[in-house]
Amino acid sequence: MDVYVRQNDSIWYYSQLFKVNYQLIIDSNRGIDPQGLMIGQQIKIPGFTSTAYKIKRGDSLWAIAKSRNLSLDALFAVNPDLNPNALQVGQTIDVPVRITWRLTQGNQNYDYKTLLADMGRLKNIYPFIQTSPIGDSVLNRDIPEILIGQGDKRIHYNGSFHANEWITTPVIMTFLNDYVLAITNQTDIRGLSMLPYYQKTLLSIVPMVNPDGVELVQNGPPADETLRARLVGWNSGSEDFSGWKANINGVDLNDQFPAKWELEQARNMVNEPGPANYSGTGPLTQPEAIAMANLTRKRDFARVLAFHTQGEVIFWGFENMEPPESETI
Repeated sequence: MDVYVRQNDSIWYYSQLFKVNYQLIIDSNRGIDPQGLMIGQQIKIPGFTSTAYKIKRGDSLWAIAKSRNLSLDALFAVNPDLNPNALQVGQTIDVPVRITWRLTQGNQNYDYKTLLADMGRLKNIYPFIQTSPIGDSVLNRDIPEILIGQGDKRIHYNGSFHANEWITTPVIMTFLNDYVLAITNQTDIRGLSMLPYYQKTLLSIVPMVNPDGVELVQNGPPADETLRARLVGWNSGSEDFSGWKANINGVDLNDQFPAKWELEQARNMVNEPGPANYSGTGPLTQPEAIAMANLTRKRDFARVLAFHTQGEVIFWGFENMEPPESETI
């Protein structure tokens, strides 16, 4: 939601007026000098939207604000030219609305288009969220990263490494939605206040590592006849791709990393592209895996959580190289 700076307004005042943490407003308005606000300047208030309200006979701004648990000045902040002494029946004003409900809907077939739409909705309401692509898929789809938080501890979540495990994407996005709801409304998750986590942690999320594969599982093979025929051939002649794990090149992205790559290739005993377990011709040959490897090097995460769906198990160790706290976590 946007407000417009008036005489004597400040970020601190907006924080008190809308009961939103000061730092969240600062982070929602990157590039703005909080000590140098100018009259008429547009400021984003996270966790709010506005709705149009048509004035009825007998209405007053005070009554409208009170009925919505708002300060009267909150109405003036979003309606800078409003004259309280000249309200007219039928006149339309903007009324702030605090968001207390989820914007994401995870209980659906969650494809790449749905992910981008949910990311757009969340970023619009919670502009302290940052998004940027970490690379492209084989079919040149952006692989988006979501960043949230101010802390030095860097944590990473990712989902949909395996295309048929696409449900991990809406699970992660639902968590993200709950997280920002708790931060902006100063509520708890499982008895824990979330704002300290925002202040201490930089959370990186790549919700869909394998967008081409997810699209294949959800919506079938692409229209290009050559690619379609190749995929159907790799899939044993079937156009049912619901069990497809790999990327669009038939390479299992989870088996693309250099650590013990040769052992994994030998263990899988799959020597050609297909739905699952083909490690490729070598480590880091696929753009999605390269993007994830580069991101990991760039951010130097303290923790990485890769979400999968097959098996009630947590893999936390590797060759006794993990730090001591891994077992406790």
